Order: sequence, then structure tokens, then C-alpha cells
Amino acid sequence: MTAVAPPLLPRIPSGVIGLDAVLDGGFLQGGTYIVAGMPGTGKTILGNQICFHHVSQGGRVVYVTLLAETHGRMLAHLRGMAFFSEEPLASALHYVSAYRVLTQDGLKGLLELLRQLIREHRASMLVLDGLVSASASAPNELAFKEFVHELNTLVSVIGCTTFLLTNGHSPEDVHPEHTMVDGLIELTDELIGVRAVRELIVRKFRGSSHLRGRHVFQISQQGITVYPRSEAMLADPIAVPGEYTSRVEVGVPELDVMLRGGLQRSSATLIMGPSGSGKTLLGLQFLAHGAKNGEPCLYFGFYESPPRLVGKGQAIGLDLLSAVRDGQLEMLWQPPVELVLDALAVKILAAIKRRGVTRLLIDGLVGFKESTVHTERINRFFAAFTNELRALDVTTVFTEETRVLFGPEVETPVKGLSALVENHIFLRQVEWKGELRRVLAILKTRESGHDPSLRELVIDDQGLHLGGRFDSTGAVLTDSGLSSTRRRSQRKPAVRKRRGGRK
Repeated sequence: MTAVAPPLLPRIPSGVIGLDAVLDGGFLQGGTYIVAGMPGTGKTILGNQICFHHVSQGGRVVYVTLLAETHGRMLAHLRGMAFFSEEPLASALHYVSAYRVLTQDGLKGLLELLRQLIREHRASMLVLDGLVSASASAPNELAFKEFVHELNTLVSVIGCTTFLLTNGHSPEDVHPEHTMVDGLIELTDELIGVRAVRELIVRKFRGSSHLRGRHVFQISQQGITVYPRSEAMLADPIAVPGEYTSRVEVGVPELDVMLRGGLQRSSATLIMGPSGSGKTLLGLQFLAHGAKNGEPCLYFGFYESPPRLVGKGQAIGLDLLSAVRDGQLEMLWQPPVELVLDALAVKILAAIKRRGVTRLLIDGLVGFKESTVHTERINRFFAAFTNELRALDVTTVFTEETRVLFGPEVETPVKGLSALVENHIFLRQVEWKGELRRVLAILKTRESGHDPSLRELVIDDQGLHLGGRFDSTGAVLTDSGLSSTRRRSQRKPAVRKRRGGRK
């Protein structure tokens, strides 16, 4: 006789932004899940946020506390959060203290009370806040394992999704209840340098795939928001980018000629150069040209506010203000203070999808680096992020500042990024015939030819345009194309000592 596979268990959405994405759709109905974390990591907020969302969807919840803060004080702390509502209290959401039952009747009495509460209130969700107290009251390890086993059996048969909140443990500290439940979620709050970072880790999740590793979360008046790690979330882009079949003009005619018609559509371009070399203005020219042609454009930056950028564009003849007013250009400014790397990706992708953006300027990649808690993931992040932008048919320009203004050294704050982009444009200021000149060079265009000559970048009240070629036997970009006369004049005179100590 052929065995028939049981139907898939229904999902129970958590209502926590980002968490269901980590869990591939939510918790499984009737499952038992441990939420572990040290005091202050957000276990109680998470448990209550899930409960309030569940009752808002028509579910019924019993929230049982052991040795914890009073219910009145707990609710007073929750009232300031957006998910809190007075309406379900005492009707669909019931708070019960079971500590006295635990101390008087032990684990068997507690289990019987939970059974009665689930039946009496027809609960589809149960939260037991303070599992560590139940563990401490057990006469031995076997008794506690039997309690967890019987509770797990009870809620599984009834279909009551259950959350057990307890103090956190180190990964090396394995507890017997971890092997008996359907899932284990760990919350952490650690100091990394001077910065406090909260992270969520799914250690175990039976019956479903999930995003592994650490995911940053924040607690605000909205409750808990989880930001799935971008390289895990975007590992498979929404679509596979096709061949480069068309070009997107930058808007500087001479540069578009050098690029054989412009940038490849859906490509990523890195404009790199020191402060004052014209990176932002060239990026704004790219957006202004797109907005003029009716394309939805997006600016995202860290250091200059939109009014200043509009004024900067106005000074060289770019009418960004009209583009903003007409809805062709959106300008997002994010001051680089206590940022979350994955939150930046979420914000940018949401803005792109909301307006169908086709041109994107990200001004200042160092802001992404400064928002990274674990710096070793920055290249994997950008690999996943740029692939998603290509899949969304967005032509992207990144700007990145080099640290050295003059000289042969070129140092970039984000290592290896140039390998992830199709085009690489380099800007520099050089001393040429007693003046400072801006120089533009195209270092790379993938799957396309380009003009390799060095051209002067001229910025005036008429906009940006390219001047003539730099013809020199020296190296202009590395500032080594100086005349031999100037080199000799800059040398310090040699000081020779004669015998006898006389100079």
C-alpha cells in the first residue's frame, strides 16, 4: 500500500516586518518555538507583537507569565507601540500569571493549567514567558524534558502555535528542550566597538527552509523590525538579466561618444575620484538627462541634503527642481549616523519598485561601509545588491571617493568593488601648466569598446563637457607627467661634507 504524504502545515504570519521573510513565510501552525535571549534583547516585545498581530487576524491568544514583571507594568510599556490595541484585551488576548501554580503544584500543575486555559479560551496561540523558571523548578532534567514533551504533544494535537520565551544560552550550551521543539530563535544585543547591535539568529526551524546566519533587528515605536541579510535575501535575483541590447546616455555628449553611445542599459557604473573632482555633478547630470527624457530617476546620498544638491545643479544649468516637482526625480537623503546596511538596501529597492525607477545614483559608497557591522560581508552585499538592480532593469551609477588628492597612489575605501561593475570612470585633479585641471578617464567597459584617451572635464555655468586630450609623455593621472625642469627645481640641494669637518 502506497503511503500518502500528509498535507503541508498552514503558515502563521508573525506580523513582524522582515521576520516572515527570514522564516520563508512564517511559523508552522501547531509548532512549538523557543525564543531565547538575554534580558533586554526584546523577547517580551517580540512575543507580544506576534500575539497582537494574531488576534488582529481573528486568532485567540493566551499569554502566560511565570516569574516576570506584572501584567499592568508590561502593558504600560507596550502601550506606546504601534501594534498595541486595547480592543482584544480580555476578549481574544488573555494574560495569566501561573507562577503560584508552578510553586505550589510543580510542572504537572502548570501543564494542567495550560491545558485548561487553551480549552477555556479556545486559544490558537500560546505564549509561555519565563521558561527558565519552569526549568529551575523541575526536580531533575528528566522531569523537565517530560514537561516539554507533553506540552509539545498537547499543542500539536490542538493546532495551537506555541512560543516559549527564555533566557539566552551560548551556542555551545545545548539544552534538552532545544532538541524537542520545532524551532529555536536566538536574540542577541552586543557591543561591537562603541555600537550596540541587536541580531536575530534562527538556530533551528523544522519543516521549512529559512535564511540562516545573523540578521540585524531594531526596536522602535513600531515594535521589532527585522532586516534580513541582503546577500541571503537576494541570493536569487527576481530575474536573470539579459544581454546588453541598448544604451543609456549620460548627458555629456563627448563622454557618450567615448562610451560608444552611453552606458549599457541595466548596468552598474563606478565613478571614482577624490573630493572636488566632479563625481556628484557627473552623477546629477546623468539623472537630469534621464528626467528630461521622461525616465523615473532616484538619487540616494548621505552627505549633501536635497536642497543643497538642487542648488549645486542649478549653478551649472541643471534644472533638478523642476524634475523633482514633476515627479521624475526623487531625492532621498540618509545622514550616515547609526545606519543598518540592510535597511539601506530595503529603502532603495522599495523606492525603485514604488516608482518604476530606471536611473539610480548612489552618491557615496563609504556610507554603506560605515553602516556595516561585519565589514567582511560588504563585497557579498554589493554583489547581491547590484544583481538585484540589474534584474529590476535599473541603470545604476555609484560614486566613491578616493583618499589621495594628488600623487601616484589610488586607494579606495571599498575594496574589490570595481570587479562588480560593468563600467569604471576615473576622475582626478592634476597640476598642469601651473593650473589645477580635472581629468576624466574610462578605465573599463565590460563587453564594449571605449575611447581610452584622457580628457579634461570642464565644469562651468553651462554644465559639464569634455575638453581636449591630454598629450604628454608623462603620466597625467598619477601626477608624474611633470617636466624635468620642475622636478630639478623641487629637489633639495645636496649637502656634502668635506674632510676635516668643513663644509
